[in-house]
Amino acid sequence: QVQLVESGGGLVQAGGSLRLSCATSGRTFSRYVMGWFRQAPGKERVFVATISRSGDSTDYADSVKGRFTISRDNAKNTVYLQMNSLKPEDTAVYYCAARSTWLLSTMPKDYNYWGQGTQVTVSS
Repeated sequence: QVQLVESGGGLVQAGGSLRLSCATSGRTFSRYVMGWFRQAPGKERVFVATISRSGDSTDYADSVKGRFTISRDNAKNTVYLQMNSLKPEDTAVYYCAARSTWLLSTMPKDYNYWGQGTQVTVSS
């Protein structure tokens, strides 16, 4: 069992930056592919970014490429999402998720564990 706790959300003006963190429990963090997803009001949860177990492979949604960076620190059992040049359309609840396999995935259904989410609001 893996417990995930997100932090770092908040209110920011368009063009600003935020850094989300997701701290995990347990001693097997490095065995999980990690992902970030987001869900805007009235919309489905969608893929944002994912990172391999070692951190050497990443994938991003087209909407965030060049603006967001996913990273992980296996010694600290934590995954991060650096968000720059934020836009109002980035407003959503952001969730981190863990997948107990080495394969990256952009599909929410492929992830086994989820955090409770952190709100990101970008004002225009």
